[in-house]
Amino acid sequence: MTWPTLDYEDRAWVSTIDPGHLSVYERLRTSRPYRAAVVPRIADEAVRVGPAATEISEAATQDVVRFDEQMAALPVPMPAVLLRTESASSSQIEHLTTNTRNLAMASIGIDSKQNAELVAANVRAMTLAFEAGAQRVDAASLLAVHRALLGGSEPDVAGRWRTEQVWIGSHAAYPHGADFIPPHHERVPDAIDDLVTFAGRTDLPPLVQAAIAHAQFETIHPFTDGNGRTGRVLLQSLLRHRGLVRHATTPVSAGLLRDPDRYFRALTAYREGDVDDIVHQVAQAAMTAAANGRELAAHITEIRTRWREQITARSNSSAWALSDALFAQPVVTAEHVSRTLGLSDRGARNTIDVLVRDGVLTPATSAKRMQYWQAPEVLTAMDEFARRAGRRR
Repeated sequence: MTWPTLDYEDRAWVSTIDPGHLSVYERLRTSRPYRAAVVPRIADEAVRVGPAATEISEAATQDVVRFDEQMAALPVPMPAVLLRTESASSSQIEHLTTNTRNLAMASIGIDSKQNAELVAANVRAMTLAFEAGAQRVDAASLLAVHRALLGGSEPDVAGRWRTEQVWIGSHAAYPHGADFIPPHHERVPDAIDDLVTFAGRTDLPPLVQAAIAHAQFETIHPFTDGNGRTGRVLLQSLLRHRGLVRHATTPVSAGLLRDPDRYFRALTAYREGDVDDIVHQVAQAAMTAAANGRELAAHITEIRTRWREQITARSNSSAWALSDALFAQPVVTAEHVSRTLGLSDRGARNTIDVLVRDGVLTPATSAKRMQYWQAPEVLTAMDEFARRAGRRR
Protein backbone atom coordinates (compact mmCIF):
# COMPACT_ATOMS: atom_id res chain seq x y z
CA MET A 1 0.00 0.00 0.00
CA THR A 2 0.98 3.65 -0.35
CA TRP A 3 3.85 4.80 1.86
CA PRO A 4 5.97 7.98 1.76
CA THR A 5 8.68 7.65 -0.85
CA LEU A 6 12.22 8.95 -0.71
CA ASP A 7 13.12 12.43 -1.76
CA TYR A 8 16.58 13.28 -3.08
CA GLU A 9 19.02 16.15 -2.79
CA ASP A 10 22.17 17.19 -4.63
CA ARG A 11 25.38 16.99 -2.63
CA ALA A 12 28.81 18.15 -3.70
CA TRP A 13 31.46 15.43 -3.90
CA VAL A 14 35.03 16.10 -2.80
CA SER A 15 37.24 13.38 -4.21
CA THR A 16 40.33 12.22 -2.35
CA ILE A 17 41.67 10.37 -5.38
CA ASP A 18 44.53 11.70 -7.47
CA PRO A 19 42.84 12.90 -10.70
CA GLY A 20 45.58 11.14 -12.63
CA HIS A 21 44.11 7.83 -11.47
CA LEU A 22 40.70 8.63 -12.97
CA SER A 23 39.61 8.52 -16.60
CA VAL A 24 38.41 11.69 -18.31
CA TYR A 25 34.84 10.42 -17.94
CA GLU A 26 35.31 9.76 -14.22
CA ARG A 27 36.84 13.18 -13.61
CA LEU A 28 33.88 14.82 -15.33
CA ARG A 29 31.39 12.63 -13.51
CA THR A 30 32.81 13.22 -10.02
CA SER A 31 33.04 16.98 -10.58
CA ARG A 32 29.24 17.06 -10.52
CA PRO A 33 26.97 16.68 -7.46
CA TYR A 34 25.60 13.27 -6.55
CA ARG A 35 22.01 12.55 -5.50
CA ALA A 36 21.60 11.40 -1.89
CA ALA A 37 18.33 10.08 -0.50
CA VAL A 38 16.28 12.07 1.99
CA VAL A 39 14.16 9.71 4.08
CA PRO A 40 10.58 10.70 4.89
CA ARG A 41 9.52 11.16 8.49
CA ILE A 42 7.42 8.18 9.58
CA ALA A 43 6.97 8.72 13.33
CA ASP A 44 3.28 9.60 13.02
CA GLU A 45 2.60 8.18 9.57
CA ALA A 46 -0.62 6.19 9.13
CA VAL A 47 0.21 2.58 8.29
CA ARG A 48 -2.12 0.87 5.81
CA VAL A 49 -1.18 -2.65 4.79
CA GLY A 50 -2.95 -4.49 1.99
CA PRO A 51 -5.22 -7.53 2.57
CA ALA A 52 -2.66 -10.18 1.52
CA ALA A 53 0.12 -8.73 3.67
CA THR A 54 -2.30 -8.31 6.57
CA GLU A 55 -3.43 -11.92 6.32
CA ILE A 56 0.06 -13.40 6.32
CA SER A 57 1.29 -11.05 9.07
CA GLU A 58 -1.62 -12.09 11.31
CA ALA A 59 -0.92 -15.78 10.64
CA ALA A 60 2.77 -15.24 11.35
CA THR A 61 1.98 -13.38 14.58
CA GLN A 62 -0.05 -16.32 15.88
CA ASP A 63 2.66 -18.78 14.82
CA VAL A 64 5.44 -16.77 16.49
CA VAL A 65 3.50 -16.56 19.77
CA ARG A 66 2.90 -20.33 19.72
CA PHE A 67 6.54 -20.99 18.86
CA ASP A 68 7.76 -18.78 21.70
CA GLU A 69 5.57 -20.63 24.21
CA GLN A 70 6.58 -24.04 22.86
CA MET A 71 10.29 -23.29 23.07
CA ALA A 72 10.00 -21.98 26.64
CA ALA A 73 8.28 -25.19 27.75
CA LEU A 74 11.06 -27.51 26.59
CA PRO A 75 13.60 -28.99 29.05
CA VAL A 76 16.51 -27.81 26.90
CA PRO A 77 17.84 -24.21 26.66
CA MET A 78 16.23 -23.48 23.28
CA PRO A 79 16.25 -19.67 23.73
CA ALA A 80 20.07 -19.70 23.77
CA VAL A 81 20.19 -22.14 20.86
CA LEU A 82 17.79 -20.06 18.74
CA LEU A 83 19.57 -16.81 19.51
CA ARG A 84 22.75 -18.33 18.15
CA THR A 85 21.02 -19.61 15.00
CA GLU A 86 19.49 -16.17 14.36
CA SER A 87 22.89 -14.50 14.71
CA ALA A 88 24.56 -16.98 12.38
CA SER A 89 21.80 -16.67 9.75
CA SER A 90 21.83 -12.86 9.90
CA SER A 91 25.59 -12.91 9.34
CA GLN A 92 25.23 -15.37 6.47
CA ILE A 93 22.93 -12.94 4.64
CA GLU A 94 25.99 -10.66 4.55
CA HIS A 95 28.13 -13.61 3.29
CA LEU A 96 29.78 -14.09 6.69
CA THR A 97 29.62 -17.86 6.94
CA THR A 98 30.90 -20.24 9.58
CA ASN A 99 29.94 -23.61 10.98
CA THR A 100 28.57 -24.35 14.44
CA ARG A 101 31.86 -25.74 15.73
CA ASN A 102 33.91 -22.68 14.78
CA LEU A 103 31.26 -20.35 16.18
CA ALA A 104 31.18 -22.26 19.45
CA MET A 105 34.97 -22.10 19.66
CA ALA A 106 35.00 -18.36 19.01
CA SER A 107 32.29 -17.82 21.63
CA ILE A 108 34.59 -19.00 24.44
CA GLY A 109 37.80 -17.47 23.17
CA ILE A 110 39.38 -20.41 21.38
CA ASP A 111 41.33 -19.27 18.33
CA SER A 112 39.07 -19.66 15.32
CA LYS A 113 38.56 -18.29 11.84
CA GLN A 114 37.86 -14.59 11.36
CA ASN A 115 34.27 -15.11 10.17
CA ALA A 116 33.54 -17.11 13.31
CA GLU A 117 34.82 -14.21 15.44
CA LEU A 118 32.51 -11.81 13.57
CA VAL A 119 29.51 -14.10 13.97
CA ALA A 120 30.32 -14.55 17.67
CA ALA A 121 30.23 -10.76 17.97
CA ASN A 122 26.78 -10.86 16.38
CA VAL A 123 25.68 -13.36 19.06
CA ARG A 124 26.88 -10.93 21.75
CA ALA A 125 25.05 -8.05 20.06
CA MET A 126 21.85 -10.09 19.76
CA THR A 127 22.10 -11.15 23.41
CA LEU A 128 22.53 -7.55 24.50
CA ALA A 129 19.56 -6.44 22.45
CA PHE A 130 17.32 -9.27 23.64
CA GLU A 131 18.08 -8.45 27.26
CA ALA A 132 17.44 -4.72 26.75
CA GLY A 133 14.64 -5.01 24.20
CA ALA A 134 11.85 -5.50 26.71
CA GLN A 135 12.70 -2.15 28.30
CA ARG A 136 13.60 0.12 25.39
CA VAL A 137 14.43 0.52 21.73
CA ASP A 138 16.24 3.81 21.35
CA ALA A 139 19.31 5.44 19.82
CA ALA A 140 21.51 4.47 22.76
CA SER A 141 20.54 0.79 22.50
CA LEU A 142 21.20 0.77 18.74
CA LEU A 143 24.65 2.25 19.31
CA ALA A 144 25.32 -0.31 22.05
CA VAL A 145 24.36 -3.16 19.72
CA HIS A 146 26.65 -1.82 17.00
CA ARG A 147 29.47 -1.45 19.52
CA ALA A 148 29.05 -5.07 20.58
CA LEU A 149 28.94 -6.12 16.94
CA LEU A 150 32.02 -4.30 15.63
CA GLY A 151 33.98 -3.34 18.75
CA GLY A 152 36.53 -6.07 18.15
CA SER A 153 36.87 -5.85 14.37
CA GLU A 154 36.34 -2.13 13.64
CA PRO A 155 36.76 -0.23 16.92
CA ASP A 156 37.19 3.17 15.22
CA VAL A 157 33.61 3.15 13.90
CA ALA A 158 31.86 0.81 16.35
CA GLY A 159 29.01 2.42 18.25
CA ARG A 160 29.16 5.69 16.27
CA TRP A 161 26.84 7.14 13.66
CA ARG A 162 28.70 7.51 10.40
CA THR A 163 30.41 10.80 9.58
CA GLU A 164 30.80 10.20 5.86
CA GLN A 165 28.67 9.39 2.85
CA VAL A 166 28.13 5.72 2.09
CA TRP A 167 26.57 4.04 -0.93
CA ILE A 168 25.61 0.63 -2.28
CA GLY A 169 26.99 -0.53 -5.61
CA SER A 170 28.97 1.38 -8.25
CA HIS A 171 32.60 2.44 -7.84
CA ALA A 172 34.22 2.01 -4.44
CA ALA A 173 35.76 5.49 -4.61
CA TYR A 174 32.74 7.65 -5.44
CA PRO A 175 28.93 7.46 -5.12
CA HIS A 176 27.96 8.63 -8.60
CA GLY A 177 25.88 5.98 -10.35
CA ALA A 178 25.43 3.85 -7.20
CA ASP A 179 22.41 1.56 -6.85
CA PHE A 180 21.40 3.38 -3.68
CA ILE A 181 22.88 6.39 -1.88
CA PRO A 182 21.55 6.67 1.70
CA PRO A 183 21.01 10.06 3.37
CA HIS A 184 23.96 12.38 3.90
CA HIS A 185 25.51 11.73 7.30
CA GLU A 186 24.35 15.11 8.61
CA ARG A 187 20.78 13.82 8.39
CA VAL A 188 21.38 10.55 10.26
CA PRO A 189 20.75 11.62 13.91
CA ASP A 190 17.39 13.26 13.12
CA ALA A 191 16.33 10.30 10.96
CA ILE A 192 17.17 7.89 13.79
CA ASP A 193 15.23 10.01 16.30
CA ASP A 194 12.19 9.82 14.01
CA LEU A 195 12.61 6.06 13.65
CA VAL A 196 12.87 5.60 17.43
CA THR A 197 9.62 7.53 17.87
CA PHE A 198 7.98 5.23 15.31
CA ALA A 199 9.37 2.20 17.17
CA GLY A 200 7.79 3.48 20.38
CA ARG A 201 4.25 3.43 18.99
CA THR A 202 1.76 0.95 20.40
CA ASP A 203 -1.04 1.39 17.85
CA LEU A 204 0.46 -0.94 15.23
CA PRO A 205 0.58 -4.73 14.89
CA PRO A 206 4.01 -5.68 16.31
CA LEU A 207 5.21 -7.69 13.34
CA VAL A 208 4.16 -5.01 10.85
CA GLN A 209 5.85 -2.35 12.97
CA ALA A 210 9.05 -4.38 13.24
CA ALA A 211 9.21 -5.00 9.48
CA ILE A 212 8.74 -1.30 8.66
CA ALA A 213 11.20 -0.15 11.33
CA HIS A 214 13.78 -2.58 9.95
CA ALA A 215 13.28 -1.30 6.39
CA GLN A 216 13.50 2.33 7.52
CA PHE A 217 16.72 1.59 9.43
CA GLU A 218 18.29 -0.04 6.38
CA THR A 219 17.27 2.97 4.30
CA ILE A 220 18.89 5.39 6.75
CA HIS A 221 22.00 3.17 6.77
CA PRO A 222 23.39 4.98 9.82
CA PHE A 223 26.73 3.15 10.07
CA THR A 224 29.68 2.69 7.77
CA ASP A 225 29.42 -1.08 8.24
CA GLY A 226 27.19 -3.58 10.02
CA ASN A 227 23.88 -1.97 9.02
CA GLY A 228 22.21 -5.20 7.91
CA ARG A 229 23.12 -7.16 11.02
CA THR A 230 22.22 -4.26 13.34
CA GLY A 231 18.95 -3.72 11.49
CA ARG A 232 17.94 -7.34 11.95
CA VAL A 233 18.78 -7.05 15.65
CA LEU A 234 16.43 -4.04 15.71
CA LEU A 235 13.70 -6.21 14.21
CA GLN A 236 14.17 -8.79 16.97
CA SER A 237 14.31 -6.06 19.63
CA LEU A 238 10.95 -4.69 18.54
CA LEU A 239 9.31 -8.12 18.59
CA ARG A 240 10.60 -8.46 22.14
CA HIS A 241 9.69 -4.90 23.13
CA ARG A 242 6.11 -5.28 21.91
CA GLY A 243 5.71 -8.59 23.74
CA LEU A 244 5.27 -10.77 20.67
CA VAL A 245 8.17 -12.89 21.94
CA ARG A 246 8.97 -13.21 25.64
CA HIS A 247 11.29 -16.19 25.94
CA ALA A 248 13.04 -17.16 22.70
CA THR A 249 14.26 -15.59 19.50
CA THR A 250 12.33 -16.56 16.39
CA PRO A 251 15.22 -16.84 13.89
CA VAL A 252 13.65 -14.61 11.23
CA SER A 253 17.00 -14.22 9.47
CA ALA A 254 17.03 -17.98 8.86
CA GLY A 255 13.80 -17.49 6.91
CA LEU A 256 15.09 -14.46 5.01
CA LEU A 257 18.22 -16.42 4.11
CA ARG A 258 16.24 -18.78 1.88
CA ASP A 259 15.87 -16.03 -0.74
CA PRO A 260 17.96 -12.98 0.16
CA ASP A 261 17.53 -11.43 -3.28
CA ARG A 262 13.79 -11.22 -2.73
CA TYR A 263 14.42 -9.73 0.71
CA PHE A 264 16.66 -7.05 -0.83
CA ARG A 265 14.04 -6.36 -3.51
CA ALA A 266 11.47 -5.84 -0.74
CA LEU A 267 13.75 -3.23 0.84
CA THR A 268 13.99 -1.48 -2.52
CA ALA A 269 10.20 -1.59 -2.90
CA TYR A 270 9.85 -0.03 0.56
CA ARG A 271 11.97 2.91 -0.58
CA GLU A 272 9.64 3.30 -3.52
CA GLY A 273 6.53 3.53 -1.31
CA ASP A 274 5.43 -0.11 -0.90
CA VAL A 275 5.35 -1.52 2.65
CA ASP A 276 3.45 -4.70 1.75
CA ASP A 277 6.41 -6.58 0.31
CA ILE A 278 8.72 -6.18 3.32
CA VAL A 279 5.86 -7.04 5.70
CA HIS A 280 5.14 -10.14 3.61
CA GLN A 281 8.81 -11.16 3.51
CA VAL A 282 9.31 -10.78 7.26
CA ALA A 283 6.05 -12.62 8.03
CA GLN A 284 6.87 -15.49 5.67
CA ALA A 285 10.41 -15.67 7.05
CA ALA A 286 9.08 -15.85 10.62
CA MET A 287 6.82 -18.80 9.80
CA THR A 288 9.54 -20.60 7.83
CA ALA A 289 11.98 -20.06 10.68
CA ALA A 290 9.49 -21.28 13.29
CA ALA A 291 8.97 -24.51 11.34
CA ASN A 292 12.73 -25.01 11.06
CA GLY A 293 13.14 -24.14 14.74
CA ARG A 294 10.57 -26.74 15.76
CA GLU A 295 12.47 -29.37 13.79
CA LEU A 296 15.69 -28.34 15.53
CA ALA A 297 13.97 -28.44 18.92
CA ALA A 298 12.67 -31.96 18.23
CA HIS A 299 16.14 -33.10 17.23
CA ILE A 300 17.74 -31.59 20.33
CA THR A 301 15.05 -33.02 22.61
CA GLU A 302 15.73 -36.47 21.14
CA ILE A 303 19.43 -36.03 21.87
CA ARG A 304 18.72 -35.03 25.46
CA THR A 305 16.45 -38.06 25.98
CA ARG A 306 19.16 -40.34 24.61
CA TRP A 307 21.80 -38.74 26.82
CA ARG A 308 19.63 -39.26 29.87
CA GLU A 309 19.86 -42.99 29.15
CA GLN A 310 23.56 -42.92 28.23
CA ILE A 311 24.92 -40.98 31.20
CA THR A 312 25.59 -43.20 34.19
CA ALA A 313 26.56 -40.52 36.70
CA ARG A 314 25.09 -40.12 40.18
CA SER A 315 21.86 -38.11 40.38
CA ASN A 316 23.66 -35.16 42.02
CA SER A 317 26.59 -35.18 39.59
CA SER A 318 27.47 -31.94 37.79
CA ALA A 319 27.57 -34.03 34.59
CA TRP A 320 23.81 -33.57 34.26
CA ALA A 321 24.06 -29.77 34.39
CA LEU A 322 26.92 -29.79 31.90
CA SER A 323 25.03 -32.05 29.50
CA ASP A 324 22.17 -29.52 29.36
CA ALA A 325 24.58 -26.60 29.03
CA LEU A 326 26.10 -28.23 25.93
CA PHE A 327 23.03 -27.37 23.87
CA ALA A 328 23.82 -23.67 24.26
CA GLN A 329 27.60 -24.12 24.09
CA PRO A 330 28.56 -27.39 22.34
CA VAL A 331 32.32 -26.81 22.55
CA VAL A 332 33.86 -26.43 26.01
CA THR A 333 37.14 -26.07 27.82
CA ALA A 334 37.81 -26.97 31.44
CA GLU A 335 38.00 -23.26 32.22
CA HIS A 336 34.59 -22.63 30.65
CA VAL A 337 33.01 -25.53 32.54
CA SER A 338 34.61 -24.37 35.79
CA ARG A 339 33.26 -20.84 35.31
CA THR A 340 29.80 -21.90 34.11
CA LEU A 341 29.12 -24.52 36.80
CA GLY A 342 31.12 -22.97 39.63
CA LEU A 343 33.53 -25.90 39.88
CA SER A 344 37.23 -26.16 40.63
CA ASP A 345 39.51 -26.97 37.72
CA ARG A 346 39.77 -30.54 38.95
CA GLY A 347 36.01 -30.79 39.38
CA ALA A 348 35.45 -29.43 35.87
CA ARG A 349 37.83 -31.97 34.36
CA ASN A 350 36.23 -34.81 36.28
CA THR A 351 32.82 -33.75 34.98
CA ILE A 352 34.12 -33.62 31.42
CA ASP A 353 35.67 -37.07 31.87
CA VAL A 354 32.27 -38.50 32.82
CA LEU A 355 30.67 -37.20 29.63
CA VAL A 356 33.61 -38.41 27.52
CA ARG A 357 33.28 -41.86 29.08
CA ASP A 358 29.55 -41.96 28.35
CA GLY A 359 29.89 -40.82 24.73
CA VAL A 360 28.43 -37.32 25.05
CA LEU A 361 31.68 -35.37 24.60
CA THR A 362 34.70 -36.18 22.46
CA PRO A 363 38.15 -34.59 22.69
CA ALA A 364 38.60 -32.07 19.87
CA THR A 365 42.35 -31.62 20.30
CA SER A 366 45.22 -33.46 21.90
CA ALA A 367 47.15 -30.28 22.68
CA LYS A 368 47.91 -29.89 26.38
CA ARG A 369 47.97 -26.10 26.35
CA MET A 370 44.44 -25.58 25.04
CA GLN A 371 42.35 -28.70 25.42
CA TYR A 372 38.72 -28.55 24.40
CA TRP A 373 35.90 -30.99 23.93
CA GLN A 374 32.85 -31.02 21.69
CA ALA A 375 29.36 -32.54 21.59
CA PRO A 376 29.18 -33.93 18.02
CA GLU A 377 25.45 -34.66 18.08
CA VAL A 378 24.59 -31.06 18.99
CA LEU A 379 26.96 -29.67 16.37
CA THR A 380 25.34 -31.89 13.74
CA ALA A 381 21.80 -30.85 14.74
CA MET A 382 22.66 -27.15 14.49
CA ASP A 383 24.53 -27.55 11.21
CA GLU A 384 21.50 -29.37 9.80
CA PHE A 385 19.32 -26.42 10.87
CA ALA A 386 21.70 -24.13 8.97
CA ARG A 387 21.54 -26.33 5.88
CA ARG A 388 17.73 -26.29 5.91
CA ALA A 389 17.84 -22.50 6.25
CA GLY A 390 20.45 -22.09 3.52
CA ARG A 391 20.08 -20.05 0.36
CA ARG A 392 17.66 -21.54 -2.14
CA ARG A 393 18.28 -18.89 -4.81
